[in-house]
Amino acid sequence: MPGIDAVHNFWERVWQPPQDYDAIDDLVVEDFVLITGGQRIEGREAFKQWARGFGSSIRDLEFEVVESFENHDGSRVASMWRVTGRNDGVFGTEPDGRPIEMTGTAIWAVRGDGRLVSNQVERNAYEVYRRLTGGA
Repeated sequence: MPGIDAVHNFWERVWQPPQDYDAIDDLVVEDFVLITGGQRIEGREAFKQWARGFGSSIRDLEFEVVESFENHDGSRVASMWRVTGRNDGVFGTEPDGRPIEMTGTAIWAVRGDGRLVSNQVERNAYEVYRRLTGGA
């Protein structure tokens, strides 16, 4: 299941309600690398911890895949996504229940057996943070 199917399976199992962070054990390699917000998270367990923390900071988290496409052999996949929910302390803000909408792009490396090797995420986190903290 290389390529888009592997990535969409991840999105569905991990981020769709009810979120199942333990599914990460089945879907990513042990030395998985996530790069997000200038931070590098290395290893499956560290990634699971990060995912749980991020997920717990957005109440009623809903995840939508906007569009995905892959290279010729399915080893690289790009996805545009959208997250909505309510602020439960995302980005260290005061958990005030305010609505959140965040968009981003994820670039995945996918092994031939469908296991995910790495993910680099760019998201509009700064804009979300500014809205939640009263910035312009």
